Formats: sequence, structure tokens, C-alpha cells
Amino acid sequence: MALKRRTHPLRTRQLLFFLKEPDLAKPPHNPQSSPAPADTREVAQQEGFLREVDEALRQDEALALFNRHAKTVATVVIGGLALFAAWLGWDHYRQGQQEARAEQFVAALDQLQAGSLDKASAALAPLAKDGGDGSQVAAKLLSAGIAAEQGHTLEAASQFGQIAADTHAPQPFRDLATIRQIALQFDSMKPEAVVAALKPLAVPGKPWFGSAGELLGIAYMKQGHNDLAGPLFAAISRDKTVPETIRQRSRQMAGLLGVDAIDDVKQASQG
Repeated sequence: MALKRRTHPLRTRQLLFFLKEPDLAKPPHNPQSSPAPADTREVAQQEGFLREVDEALRQDEALALFNRHAKTVATVVIGGLALFAAWLGWDHYRQGQQEARAEQFVAALDQLQAGSLDKASAALAPLAKDGGDGSQVAAKLLSAGIAAEQGHTLEAASQFGQIAADTHAPQPFRDLATIRQIALQFDSMKPEAVVAALKPLAVPGKPWFGSAGELLGIAYMKQGHNDLAGPLFAAISRDKTVPETIRQRSRQMAGLLGVDAIDDVKQASQG
């Protein structure tokens, strides 16, 4: 009779434990003992190389773009510099011409103040022909005034009329020329024509209110409208922007027409 082999209970449990948990037989995982990743220095070198390649490509593209448009850019730049240089040259020339015209104009005024009307007219002739800007109109006005002073009434009136009709001339010069022309031709003009021409200028605040208002008031009187002339002369006499000589004459005319234009009797008597 064969004898049965008895197994020790503790050994049996140990054997079953190792058979059911095979992973416990493996060594524990240790990050420090795991194999190291790729060399970080080599990765950084590769990234730097890629950046250099990218920058080189961008530089090549920019250089190609510049080469493609280099001629156009150069043409634009050179053209702009040429225009700027031309403008500087023209501005310098224009300033030189203005200074020369100013000197010639002053010389004509000196001759005019000295009473040499012929020399003054000769000095103004080039400026009146091609003076440029406001100096040309001023020279024409003086030339017409010299002609009127010399007794050439028709010639002077014609010159003043041309200035008044010049749309390129400054408006104050045109208005003055209109007044001077009417003053020379006043006796031969109808009062209605004088009123129509001077009424827009005989307004308080306008630069020629006094001169235009005087002629307009006389035209009203020739029409028999003393009721319009008297208040107009009174308004001129009270306007302190009007020259004193015109104010005095207007005050006398207003008094003759029965309009009191004296605000301060004491000041008027002293005047």
C-alpha cells in the first residue's frame, strides 16, 4: 500500500500566490533607472539649424523681391528728387524775381514822390506789363493814376476800367479801380449808372465805404433823393474807419441836407 505524500499548507499558499501574481516577480519600475531620451543638445542644434534655414529663405525672398522692383523704386526715388530740386530752383528764382520787382516798384514810388511823373511811369511800365501777383495790378493802378494826374482823363479811365474788369485781380483793387473810373467819368455818367455801380461798395465795413459813399450820395442828390443822401453822409461821418477828410466833408453835406451828424459838439468845434 502506497503512502500518500502530504503537502505542507504554507508552501501550497505561497506557490499559488506566485502563480496568480506573476508581475510581482518583476523588479519595480524606477524612472531613474529607465533608459535616457534623445540627447537634448542635439535637438536644440537641429532647431537652431532649421531657424537659420528659414531666415536664409526669407532673406532670399526679400532680395528677389527687391531685385524685381529695383528699377521701379529707383525711378520713383530719382524722379521725386528731381522734382524737389526743380521746385527749389523755381522757388529761389521766384523769390529773386519778387525781390527785383519790389526794388523796381520802390524806385517808381521814389520818383513819384519826387514829382517825376514821367520817370515813375517809365519805371512802372515793365511791372504793369508782366509784374506777376499783386505787384502787376498795383503798377497798373499807379500808372492809371499818373495818367489822370497828367490830365489824360480818357486814357486813365480806360486803364481803371480794364483793372475793374480783370477777374484775376484782387477784389479790393478792382473796387478801387471802379471808384476811380467813376470819379473821372462822373459828370458824363447818368446817376442811375453811378448808383448801380457804387451801391454794393458803399456799405459800412467795406474798405472803400467812404469814397464810394461820397459819390453815391451825390448821385442820390442828382436824382433828387435827398432823403437817401442825407443819412448816407451822416453814416460816413460817424464811421471812424473812414479817413478824417472824407468824414468832415460828409458831416457838412449831411448838415446841408438837414441831417444832424454831430454826436459830440465840443469835439466837432475843436476839429
